[in-house]
Amino acid sequence: MTFPDLKEDCTKCAALCCAAYPFDADEDFALVKSVDTPCPNLSDRCFKCSIHDSLTKKGFRGCVTYSCAGAGQRVTQDLFDGETWRDDPDLLSHMTYALRVLRPIHEAILLLQEAQRLPIPKSAMAQGASIMAALCPENPKSVHDFEEDTVQDALADVPAYLQSLAPFV
Repeated sequence: MTFPDLKEDCTKCAALCCAAYPFDADEDFALVKSVDTPCPNLSDRCFKCSIHDSLTKKGFRGCVTYSCAGAGQRVTQDLFDGETWRDDPDLLSHMTYALRVLRPIHEAILLLQEAQRLPIPKSAMAQGASIMAALCPENPKSVHDFEEDTVQDALADVPAYLQSLAPFV
């Protein structure tokens, strides 16, 4: 089984996290921003944050702690073949939607991989491997491949599976 890269690589992404999620002005974000709206701190010239070196100081702790678990570059490079919403603004909502679908799947795979390192029975190990396999459709070409019932049912099974491991740790 081949798993996606679960470590974010912002150089291969189109700053999807800077556009996909809304911000509420609170202790994690210093401004209000709507969903599918690029952050005003995102550089117009490239997909880089203009205040990256001072995010915490300027009130953007949420940006510092965020990780897409590799979903951003997967959306940009694999599902959209390297195209970006800057090149084609009509792609923005499609790309950010795909990020919101893939990120929980990537996070679930990370958790399941960690669980595989625990001293758990072989049956629990096999169950975790089966869930991980279901989260990784073969040769996905669109976000719709990740919205299939098989993938979404496996994603829904992750919390109960992880809770079932409690007696072993």
